[in-house]
Amino acid sequence: MTPLFQFEGIYTPVVTPHYADGSVNFDTLANVVAHLIDRGVHGLITGGSTGENYAQTVAERVEIARFTKEQIKGRVPLVMGTGAMLTDDSVALATAGREMGADAILLASPPYAVPTDRENALNALAIDKAANLPVMLYNYPHRTGTMMGEEFLDRVGRSRNFCGIKESSGDINRVHLLARDYPHIQMGCGMDDQALEFFAWGSRFWVCGGSNFLPDEHIALYQACAIEGNFDKGRRIMSAMMPLMRVLEQGGKFIQTIKYGVTLNGMDTGPMRAPLKGLNKDDKRALEQVVRVLKTTIANIQAEG
Repeated sequence: MTPLFQFEGIYTPVVTPHYADGSVNFDTLANVVAHLIDRGVHGLITGGSTGENYAQTVAERVEIARFTKEQIKGRVPLVMGTGAMLTDDSVALATAGREMGADAILLASPPYAVPTDRENALNALAIDKAANLPVMLYNYPHRTGTMMGEEFLDRVGRSRNFCGIKESSGDINRVHLLARDYPHIQMGCGMDDQALEFFAWGSRFWVCGGSNFLPDEHIALYQACAIEGNFDKGRRIMSAMMPLMRVLEQGGKFIQTIKYGVTLNGMDTGPMRAPLKGLNKDDKRALEQVVRVLKTTIANIQAEG
């Protein structure tokens, strides 16, 4: 069965820049969106955890998505996040996504409730009905407490809208399961340090927070593996990126690190909303060093042709 929508390439879950008072800095957001499109990312996602969705109201998330859609001007697809604790909130977000002309929605399990596969599937189908758009599932059990299991996948698979899945469980067996048993649901990488393995198993897209500030380097890995099929080159690029993965994942400072990386590119993203705080001086220096080495190494690999 051919998916209704083809997720292809690097999808960036866009950060939300803030002013000092915590309000959204739409001017900087416009600059971030323009920069990402200019650098060649293949799609943008709003309302994800990298965008601090957990600290935003439904109205704010809709406003940010609508603004991003206007900035994109049809150049790349917009995927609107609908993840929320309340089904009604997710349905409201999905409805808004349909009305504003989003290209797809990102659909996660509701956190904390820990629904069964059947309950989770019925919840997903209700959100799907409200949007009637292509769906990128988001399986992240470490955050939601719920694995999108086989019963869930079988049930939601009855709707052709479920076109892809951002797999963030970290369990490599899930990659095998999705590739072998659910080929009609496009498998996408949502676990950055496993990107090479995802591509080796046929994944065609990667949702990566680091592409907010290193789009060229993330595109380089996708290009080497998914387009050129050159996994020797891909392994070298991935090896150069691994220190970044360690910096991003250690110490629970993922969003802070991403936003500081964007700031290093000349777009000040401002503070995080509570409860998160910014990086300390040591963390900033560590990221700066990793970025310098990563960029140089990957540029040299690319220059070899």
